[in-house]
Amino acid sequence: MDGGGQYNPRTVEEVFRDFKGRRAGMIKALTTDVEEFYQQCDPEKENLCLYGFPNEQWEVNLPAEEVPPELPEPALGINFARDGMQEKDWLSLVAVHSDAWLLAVAFYFGARFGFDKTDRKRLFTMINDLPTIFEVVTGTTKKQAKEKSSVSNHSSNKSKSGSKGQQRGSELVKFAKGMLAKDEDDVVDEEDEEDHGETLCGACGENYAADEFWICCDICEKWFHGKCVKITPARAEHIKQYKCPSCSNKRARP
Repeated sequence: MDGGGQYNPRTVEEVFRDFKGRRAGMIKALTTDVEEFYQQCDPEKENLCLYGFPNEQWEVNLPAEEVPPELPEPALGINFARDGMQEKDWLSLVAVHSDAWLLAVAFYFGARFGFDKTDRKRLFTMINDLPTIFEVVTGTTKKQAKEKSSVSNHSSNKSKSGSKGQQRGSELVKFAKGMLAKDEDDVVDEEDEEDHGETLCGACGENYAADEFWICCDICEKWFHGKCVKITPARAEHIKQYKCPSCSNKRARP
């Protein structure tokens, strides 16, 4: 059931690379590919699991038949709760179980290949530096960072409002250093970078970088790399209200 084939990472770096690939695939399922994921989790089907693979792909499928399985198995029966709760709550629940599964797989490899205390601690530290799938899906980390920087954001709004290409009335704001007003000192740029350094992309889960174009969804208020949602700065200029792929695909549920 491993989309990456027979692959057994043996070092801390290899296990972490495996973790990141599987994590990226599952984040994709719960964000940019959420409509397809929703449709595949039909409650009328048998017990289904969400799998993430090292090649950053995901799959909804039945659990492995062999007992015990080659790898720890994800949460079973995620499809059964789909229509019994709000979609965002259901996705959050799947995200929590996905985080638990990723840790189980990573430390399964650690145990199998004899990681000592130092290796296990280093692996956990590397994993812990990344936001959890739950934090990416719910925007928890982004909200915390937003609260910390709200005061300094307010004080720097005047320096950003001089150009329509940099900011408009809605919350469609672009975090691109090259688009910041040039009539302010370099200190302003550095402060803005610090303000948004903990902002996470709602698609890939990676942090804000000063040289990257970002865009905010006016519906869920999550931030995205322009490249992750296929929006360029030029195209953003003509968007009055931006909806991310997840919000665009939402429809009334029975």
